[in-house]
Amino acid sequence: MNAPITLFVYNRPVHTRRTVEALLKNELVTHSDLFIFSDAAKTSSADESVCEVRKYIRTIGGFKSVKIVERDRNWGLANSIIDGVTAVMNEYERIIVLEDDLVTSPNFLEYMNAALDHYESDPKAFSIGGYNFPETTLPIPSDYSWDTYASFRCCSWGWATWIDRWKRVDWGMDYYETFMRDQTAQESFNRGGSDMSGMLKMQHEGRIDSWAIRFCYGHHANRMHCVYPVKTLVMNIGQDHSGTHCGRNIRWEHTSFDEKWIPRKFCQAHNIDARITRGFYDAFVPPKRSLVARILQRFSM
Repeated sequence: MNAPITLFVYNRPVHTRRTVEALLKNELVTHSDLFIFSDAAKTSSADESVCEVRKYIRTIGGFKSVKIVERDRNWGLANSIIDGVTAVMNEYERIIVLEDDLVTSPNFLEYMNAALDHYESDPKAFSIGGYNFPETTLPIPSDYSWDTYASFRCCSWGWATWIDRWKRVDWGMDYYETFMRDQTAQESFNRGGSDMSGMLKMQHEGRIDSWAIRFCYGHHANRMHCVYPVKTLVMNIGQDHSGTHCGRNIRWEHTSFDEKWIPRKFCQAHNIDARITRGFYDAFVPPKRSLVARILQRFSM
């Protein structure tokens, strides 16, 4: 059975429409149930756009079924995703998750379902990702023979997992104090990016509202990995400052993808390639500012 698709939307009607229209190009869409979680407006200024999104999602067809949950208050992205994913997986036990600014390849659903089947019994696979960085940011070695690779960091731009993995995540972060006293554990966690322990700290202090960093910690705590395609099947169209959590990073942007390509040669989830891991880590390192930029900032202070 195909995994249900769960889509989280808020106040971006144009982005939401593009996300759904891309999904409808997938052959498996008529065999896939769609769940949509629509968050309520946080402030009155978002009322109109939230209503516009809700008007649109009520017209969506083409899926095996469409079920809509309209929140009567603003949950915020993290709480909405944690609650929504849990509710859907309690019924289906596996899931494909998208947010309202992700344009997917026509082969996205075929790959995600195949990967869910393939990796379900792999003891090192915690989740599946659909996005990958542009080749200019993360070059894949020419002698790498697989269509997927394993990483220490989860993917939040089009992903999938299973209920038994999801239930292992400690959303309350009861591990936090012990973890922050363990430098070795922090270094191990940061193999997915030098920002990870810092993000966990900001989440604990309430300075960010992230489900993803806690999901990442679930991978680390269970010594498991996220599996990515070597070429992206997802484009993020939300790096236009329209969203709450995502600004622009041109090193992560795609303007197109290969609509005919689909991963077929799946690596084992324990197969960490040091060259790819190094490039993946570097993708999260902020680029150094030029001397001119540093001088201009100094004189603007």
